[in-house]
Amino acid sequence: MSVAQQEFRQIFPRPGWVEHDPREIWSTQLNVARQALRKARLTAKSIAAIGITNQRETTVVWDRATGKPIYNAIVWQDRRTAPACDRLKARKLEPFIRRRTGLVIDAYFSATKLQWILDHVPGARARARAGRLAFGTIDSWLVWNLTGGRGHLTDATNASRTMLFNIRTGDWDRELLRIFGVPRSMLPEVRSCSEVYGETHLFGGKIPIAGIAGDQQAALFGQRCTRPGMVKNTYGTGCFMLMHTGTKPVTSKNNLVTTVAWRLGDRIEYALEGSIFIGGAVVQWLRDQLGFIKASREVEPLASQVSDNGGVYLVPAFAGLGAPHWDPYARGLIIGLTRGTTRAHIARAALESIAYQTVDVLRAMDRDAGTRLKELRVDGGASADNLLMQFQADVLGVPVMRPKVVETTALGAAYLAGLAVGFWKDQQEITSRIERRFTPKMQSAIRKQLLAGWTKALDRAKRWSV
Repeated sequence: MSVAQQEFRQIFPRPGWVEHDPREIWSTQLNVARQALRKARLTAKSIAAIGITNQRETTVVWDRATGKPIYNAIVWQDRRTAPACDRLKARKLEPFIRRRTGLVIDAYFSATKLQWILDHVPGARARARAGRLAFGTIDSWLVWNLTGGRGHLTDATNASRTMLFNIRTGDWDRELLRIFGVPRSMLPEVRSCSEVYGETHLFGGKIPIAGIAGDQQAALFGQRCTRPGMVKNTYGTGCFMLMHTGTKPVTSKNNLVTTVAWRLGDRIEYALEGSIFIGGAVVQWLRDQLGFIKASREVEPLASQVSDNGGVYLVPAFAGLGAPHWDPYARGLIIGLTRGTTRAHIARAALESIAYQTVDVLRAMDRDAGTRLKELRVDGGASADNLLMQFQADVLGVPVMRPKVVETTALGAAYLAGLAVGFWKDQQEITSRIERRFTPKMQSAIRKQLLAGWTKALDRAKRWSV
């Protein structure tokens, strides 16, 4: 196995706006794929298939004839369409949209981002009506480029995050397209998560593209959470907790979303999901904006210099709050500062904020499912932080299980692609191996005190920018 990584620019045109350059996304992905092949000393003939996984709601619109984007990709964290979401709620559309999509109305999802591009890029709506524009999440954009424009498709997991897809019929919803003013001709074909979609010739030979899943669903599959009640949390830029719920969608009464876990053949399985907008990104903020550390790996040693947070709480609502609060007007804060507060206390508060937000989501998930979690499977870059994982187990009060391969998002995409081309005959051949189990050690009274402090800090951050 070999790994190659490359960061690309984060573009912040205005407060609350987050964009990426789609061309830069494509060039970096092409480069890292080639680097990984070189590092492993592999050729195209050695590759059974390509699996794709991606940040899901990020929205790209491009010209079908030229393949050029008409605007930057609007990232899932972007909040510019919060007022548009407020107008939808004022029209009492939330129950209808929730029944069809499983989603709450929020700027997080793709529909209002796509609507914004059509309304604000000169000539875009007319070109869309004429069938000249294509929309996609990042998976669609990568497939388009890998196949030289021959494939315009997505899978059911990514489609389920657009707020345009009916999770019960498994297709784009005509009434939702009317509400958001989106021509159906813009939309990609929806396929299963594991099948051969096409092939690419960009790596010195023909390689089939055979697996697609949104990052969180790919991680759920990679963690082998294939039975109802199994839960994983991915600690990436954000944090995303999914509970497998089986073949029937479970409607949340606690502000979680219902989403497609995966589609294999004609069988759709579902999950409850809680999305935390700022997870590992709070460490990037300490590094890039505050200069507390030079590299992300330095945050654990810095936070370990103190035995507790010293009464300091950090609410990283830099892009509002996701589940279960769904407050686009919340903003970040640091509270509890004294003359004795050090950089180490703030670093520890930043790490702890990731765990506290996870507790909020898990409590909502337990209420919806009518169960109590027995263990939490974890993955993603920040799950390598032992201090964070131990604290997570402590404030949850349940064991936290970290696999040997923490990049289970990529692993899940590989599993899906391998199954499609027969590299694995069936799912029974695929297993998940645990590297470390973190057992709760915190006293109940301390846990309650810490969570009470978090709740007070959270209340002060809510609806700040209204």
